[in-house]
Amino acid sequence: MHPMSLFRSFLALLALALSISSPALAASGHEVVMLVQRDGPNMSVDEQVRAHLASRGFTVRFENQDADPAVAKGADLVVISSTVSSKDVKPGWRQLPVPLLTWENDILDDLAMTGKRHDADFGEAEKERYLWIVNAPQPMAGGLPAGVANVYVKQAPMSWGKPGLGATIIATLYGQPDKVAIFGYEEGATMDYEALAPARRVMLFLNNDSFANLSASGLKLFDAAIDWTVSTQR
Repeated sequence: MHPMSLFRSFLALLALALSISSPALAASGHEVVMLVQRDGPNMSVDEQVRAHLASRGFTVRFENQDADPAVAKGADLVVISSTVSSKDVKPGWRQLPVPLLTWENDILDDLAMTGKRHDADFGEAEKERYLWIVNAPQPMAGGLPAGVANVYVKQAPMSWGKPGLGATIIATLYGQPDKVAIFGYEEGATMDYEALAPARRVMLFLNNDSFANLSASGLKLFDAAIDWTVSTQR
């Protein structure tokens, strides 16, 4: 075979190998139930999140904020958007034995992921742009180095919480180490109120409309958090 033909064959095999190991194919077949506020003012942002997850191989099904947790039976992942009104979300999601990720800080106490005091155990910072990565080796850090990470294109609100002792902390708001922007619980880990995580639980720093404002680093953290939550690997 001509050397150039051999080289082209090598490139084709390399491309095939890379595609097989890509996140999109790795996520293929994973069903996501995403809790949103249907017909809410930020529904277009939730649609962007769904399109992004779909581009990575996930199958995403929207459910309204007042849906019964039973709708997630058999799902691989539950995502609770911050577009929901926490008072309309049924309490059974806390005990659901399905991996769950949220960026709604007002529901963290209901999920036993933090304490109950608003602006003390959980809350929202009005204008932020940077995070401080404190656990770079952990997969949820998305390969970003320890230290400052620019996660928004422009300043925007960020959700935060103060997790229980069993949490894995990934990042805090820059200059505010007591406000945790990304954290997670392994299945069986102790959350708040001595509650045990029935499956993995993860909190992200996003706000209602900030998904479209994520920088390249912010999107890496988003994808890494999704992948870790749904994965069985530690």
